[in-house]
Amino acid sequence: MKLTVFLLLRAAPGWLQLGRKERGRVADTALGGLKSLGVTLRYFDAEAFSARCSDVAMIETDDPKDYYFAMESLRDSPLIAKGYFEVVDIIPAFEDGFRAYEAAHAV
Repeated sequence: MKLTVFLLLRAAPGWLQLGRKERGRVADTALGGLKSLGVTLRYFDAEAFSARCSDVAMIETDDPKDYYFAMESLRDSPLIAKGYFEVVDIIPAFEDGFRAYEAAHAV
């Protein structure tokens, strides 16, 4: 089963104080290397709709180890290490997990 993890993130004032080109450079450097770790990443803006988080990252992988390594890489990146973003919540999930269970157990 493919593991999907939703990272709820909140942008810090320091991130917003950077110019848009600098934000793009920092983000591209931090997120660009994640693909080589066996995960796919999708990124969603939420600040106009939520006070809890400003952004949602969706990471998908077939191997939980790849997710773990991606998180270590992300934590070491300036996005987290310099405090540009705070991880508000981590929500792991399996898409249609109940269907996989039912198929495996002939419910």
